[in-house]
Amino acid sequence: MSEIMRVQKFLSKAGVCSRRKAEEHMLAGRIRINGEVCKELGTKVDPTQDRVEFNGDTVSLPDSYIYILVNKPANYITSLDDPKDRPVIVDLLPDNMPRIWPVGRLDWDSEGLLLMTNDGKLTNLLTHPSHEVAKKYAVKVRGLLNNRSEALVKLREGIEIDDGYVTAPAEAVVQRDNGRNTWIDVLIREGKNRQIRKMFDAIGFPVMKLRRIAIGPITIEGISSGTFRAMTHAEVLDLYGEVEAAMPERARPSDRALKRERQAIERGNLPDHKERKKRKSKN
Repeated sequence: MSEIMRVQKFLSKAGVCSRRKAEEHMLAGRIRINGEVCKELGTKVDPTQDRVEFNGDTVSLPDSYIYILVNKPANYITSLDDPKDRPVIVDLLPDNMPRIWPVGRLDWDSEGLLLMTNDGKLTNLLTHPSHEVAKKYAVKVRGLLNNRSEALVKLREGIEIDDGYVTAPAEAVVQRDNGRNTWIDVLIREGKNRQIRKMFDAIGFPVMKLRRIAIGPITIEGISSGTFRAMTHAEVLDLYGEVEAAMPERARPSDRALKRERQAIERGNLPDHKERKKRKSKN
């Protein structure tokens, strides 16, 4: 039996946009239901019976959810296509991969962990600023800093960027230096455009290299640059827990899929997320 739902919820579950943004699209006349423009915000649809279009393209719910982690190299656009014909993140995926999209973004010149999925609910939860999902970066800056440097204290307290915007306090821990440059692990719970780079520009230590190494409890460990791997059920469950939301039934793998996943973990082809968490808690 299909679920009857408001158009806004349907578009969110399909990964088109958030529910609030869907309302804007409806009022702007970009949504059609069975060929008719729909501006009535209370309209409901049956995904198995009604045809929903956004900007002329038919929208449908995925049959099943896919969750993968990509280690993005520099000089790739976090997008499904690019009008300037630059390399995009989906170029790193097989041609027969069902349609999935990046959750959040990494700048053209940044590297590191990127989640891709066709789960619209998780996408909107992870990218909504109210959930403050932690993102951790390894940052190489020009110049020498130590953990007592006044410049890093400013980052830990919050610093002004972008015409008066003050960032939330960041965690910043020096890892090493080579006598000229410093590597620092930085954890933030915001996602302003080029925020890390602007933060370090504000303290006079420009970023030379930027690599995201974790999103919430999920790390980049074991994923080489330019490659990807499937997320385990435990990892997806942990991400839903991170935003304090229940995992939808559609996101739950079948018994056969869980068996294949356990076998892959035993062979070492997928990480044992539960064991990682145990080790982390001990440390």
